[in-house]
Amino acid sequence: MTPPALRRLIVLLVLALPASHRAARAADADSSGVRDSIVAAPVAGDSIAILDPAARQAQADSATRFGPRRPDDRHGRFYFYQGLPYGSSRLTNPLRMILNGGYGIMQVGGRDNHVLTTDYENGWRNLWKNLGDPVSSIEQEGWKEFVRGEIIPFTTSTRGARYWPNYTQHLIGGGMSYRLMQEWYRAHTFEHPGWWAVSTIAVYHVLNETIETSEYTGWTTDPVADLYLFDPAGIIMFSFDGVSRFFGEKLHMADWSYQPCYDPWDKTIENIGQNYVMKYPFPGSQRWYFMYHWGTHGEMGMSYWQKDGDCFSVAGGFAAGKLIDLNDGVRTVDLVPSAGVFWDRHNSLMASILYANTQAYKVRLNVYPGVVKLGGWSPGMFVAMNRNERIEGGITFSTRFPVGISISGH
Repeated sequence: MTPPALRRLIVLLVLALPASHRAARAADADSSGVRDSIVAAPVAGDSIAILDPAARQAQADSATRFGPRRPDDRHGRFYFYQGLPYGSSRLTNPLRMILNGGYGIMQVGGRDNHVLTTDYENGWRNLWKNLGDPVSSIEQEGWKEFVRGEIIPFTTSTRGARYWPNYTQHLIGGGMSYRLMQEWYRAHTFEHPGWWAVSTIAVYHVLNETIETSEYTGWTTDPVADLYLFDPAGIIMFSFDGVSRFFGEKLHMADWSYQPCYDPWDKTIENIGQNYVMKYPFPGSQRWYFMYHWGTHGEMGMSYWQKDGDCFSVAGGFAAGKLIDLNDGVRTVDLVPSAGVFWDRHNSLMASILYANTQAYKVRLNVYPGVVKLGGWSPGMFVAMNRNERIEGGITFSTRFPVGISISGH
């Protein structure tokens, strides 16, 4: 980092720390009642099995590994939102989800991340051109190509497998995000939490599609498949307790998204992206789990859970390198190798370091609240380096405010 950039970072921290300290204490005071209410809730129907010592030990092991479950409320069970006071769980917030999901496409190489100069008007106009006449949009590409590329998994090529993010990020990821937000609104005593969650997810996805089409004018079937098929299907699917129970308690799915920051000097949004993780126990083992971590990338690996609830994971796979325009509004991405090391506590991400040879970031370290403590304040932070070895760093001042401040070394 050059001396001018370093001086700016020091000045920024000096000015921001006192105010942030007060904000964090206020947020802690406001949420203490919620956090203190998290206790190990009994599971319905377990009153007989709990008499069995083996079953009782299994339930105790689960509570140690995954943390205490939030008690049921009048709407039912909490499968994803636990309101833990540390890690990625502490940062769960509707506005942060909108930022991570809506602007997440900007982390793909070749996209401009200057949020103030993005052509929102063109993106909005082009989005509704396609949504307003989906038949013409599909006919431009062809019904067969639309079905094969966007809906049914016929091919594994990057050109034809546009269905992959539709299933992983929109159907499963988007559906889980809806249920997570519904549970967040329930925990914060909002009336009609389901409608609040639908509204949050709608803003997230519409913003995402607007950003995606902001640099293109013409017909494209991508928003048609996403907004008319996979996004509503995900919401409906995760509205059923059986589906949420399967992903929440069998696959231990969680939100491990980044900590978005704004660079006021470069006027860019940094460290953005909606990420998810799933874990499934290795047969015959109480500690080892298969894990899959994904967003605009996908890494598969192994996790080892310690007795105290801390878990360490190593995974490798591929990340989206840059967008490639094919024809007639059809776009795909090239893939580059990626790898990551993760530390979580009770399935709430505490820190991660990711490598991917992309234009955005080559190496990225995220440290979440609960790791670094400065008196009564525990900030989140990230440091990243792109392929040109330019350093970008940022800090999250408040768990309530959805965006932090970052600065780059030129």
